[in-house]
Amino acid sequence: MRALVTGATGFVGRKLLSRLQRPVVLSRDAAAGVRLGNEVQVVAWDPQREPAPAEAFTDVDVVFHLAGEPVAGGRWTAARKARIRDSRVVGTRNLADTIRRLARKPQVLVSASAIGYYGDRGDEVLDETAPPGGDFLSEVCVAWEREAQAVAEAGVRVVNVRLGVVLGRDGGALPRMLTPFRLGLGSPLGSGRQWMSWIHVQDVVGLMLLAAARGDLQGPLNAAAPQPATNREFTKALGRAVRRPTFLPAVPAGVLQLALGEMAVVLLASQRVTPRRAQAAGYTFEHPDLEEALRDVLR
Repeated sequence: MRALVTGATGFVGRKLLSRLQRPVVLSRDAAAGVRLGNEVQVVAWDPQREPAPAEAFTDVDVVFHLAGEPVAGGRWTAARKARIRDSRVVGTRNLADTIRRLARKPQVLVSASAIGYYGDRGDEVLDETAPPGGDFLSEVCVAWEREAQAVAEAGVRVVNVRLGVVLGRDGGALPRMLTPFRLGLGSPLGSGRQWMSWIHVQDVVGLMLLAAARGDLQGPLNAAAPQPATNREFTKALGRAVRRPTFLPAVPAGVLQLALGEMAVVLLASQRVTPRRAQAAGYTFEHPDLEEALRDVLR
């Protein structure tokens, strides 16, 4: 299986590359080839300015599309929101435009999305048939998935992998949490009752490879562990994993909204996601239990 990967220098992308043989990488970073190793062919591409270079797709069977501006890490100014949206929507459009014009097209496009698609849904259990929410991230995910699905009209199978909170040693959400928890300052956020649908990075990669291999999978695929946790449960589990107390009171939602503005929705929205389609396809999660997953990541 000859694979092409965008977003390969990111957290999930690096893990995925380790499972692929001689992949092609599309990157704006000219030095990426040196960092990614000799087995990786790097082709230059600026996803927001131009269609993907057709020559990179020679003999490619599967495209893993992971590129996108990080959502967390600062207030959402108008300019930042535009970068978040355009890096996903415009970049995917420019990728799809090239794929549709290829004489020999890849068999499948596995395109990242996010459980932000569902918006803030309280205790509702959300499988892949649930409708989208109506906030900024929901609207971005809807447009993102729509651009990826455009290649289905050209006969390419498309899977939109809706990522939960990805746990791993060297990227994703967890490293930003660790310092306060290791200092004994970890605490719930807001009510603490909001659901966090998490997933170990090894299972993210496993589900992406499943999406590429299974010809009967298409459309949305929730990438979340089968046992989501409330924010309060996650706080207690992470405290136990780093062997520190978590007795501080919750940080009020108003404080987070004052400090982070609209971006606070990333921390306060409740998404109780179930990986129904992955389980129906027979996928066995390597890390289905939160406490074991955290121990593995922090070991």
